[in-house]
Amino acid sequence: MASHTPTASRRRWGSTVAGVLILCVMLFPLYWMLNTALQPDSGLLQVDPVPGSLDFSGFSKAISDQGGHLLTSLAVSLGAVAICLAISAPAAYGLARFGLRGSRTIVFGTLITQMVPGIVIANALYNSYVDLGLVNSYFGLMLADASLGIPFSIVLMRSFMVSIPGEVIEAAQIDGAGPVRTFVRVVLPMSRNSLITSGLFAFLFSWSDFMFALTLNTTDDVKPVTLGIYQYIGAHVGDWGSVMAASVLSAVPAAILLVLAQKYIAAGITGGSVK
Repeated sequence: MASHTPTASRRRWGSTVAGVLILCVMLFPLYWMLNTALQPDSGLLQVDPVPGSLDFSGFSKAISDQGGHLLTSLAVSLGAVAICLAISAPAAYGLARFGLRGSRTIVFGTLITQMVPGIVIANALYNSYVDLGLVNSYFGLMLADASLGIPFSIVLMRSFMVSIPGEVIEAAQIDGAGPVRTFVRVVLPMSRNSLITSGLFAFLFSWSDFMFALTLNTTDDVKPVTLGIYQYIGAHVGDWGSVMAASVLSAVPAAILLVLAQKYIAAGITGGSVK
C-alpha cells in the first residue's frame, strides 16, 4: 500500500492542477468583463490585463441607463417563478401520485417541448398575444418566460415526489386531510429542495431570456435588461466599459442566488434518484 502512496499523491496533485486550469479558463470571460468595466475610457482592444486604477464611472452610467431595466427583469422573473411553480407543482404531483394512464408519455412529451426552437414558440405566441391584448405587458412576458421553466420543473419535481413514501400521504389522509390539504401541508414541505431548485432555474431562464423580450414587446414599456443591453450596444457601441458594467450588474443577482441556493440545488437534483 505504501508503494502506491506517491503515485496516488501525484494523481491528486495532477487532478487539482487540471481542475484549477479548467476553472481559470471558464472564469476568464467573467474576469475580462469586469476588467473592461473598470476601464471605461479604454477601447475594447486597448484594455490592460490588470487595471492600473479602479474607475467606477462605467458602473454609474450603467446604473443610470439600465437600472430601470434591471428592476423590470427582476419583476418579470419573480412573476415567472410564481406562475411556473403554481402550474408545475400540482402537475408534477398528479403525474407522480395519481397513477394516470399515459403519465410516462406525458413526461416524455414534456421533455420534447424543451427541444422546440425558441423563435418558433415566440412567433406563435405573438399572434396569440395580439388577439389577447398581452403584447407589451408585464403579465404577458411573465407567462412566456414561465413556459421556459415549466417543463423542466415538472420533470424535476415529479422525480422527487415519486420518492415520497406512500405511507406518509396515507397517514395524512387517515387524519382527515383531503387531496389539496395533503398536497399543501405534506407534499410541498417535503419537496422543498426540488421547489427551490425549480424556482431558481425558472428565475435564471426568465432572467436571461432575450427571444420573448424582443418578440413580444414592440415599445419600451416593458424592457428587461437583456433587451436593454442589446439596444445599448447598438446605440453606444464605442462605450464598451458601460456595456460590460451593465453585464456585470445583470450577472450579480443570478450569482447571488446560485451561491445561496447551491445546497438546495444539489439536494433537489439528486433527491429523486434515491427512493
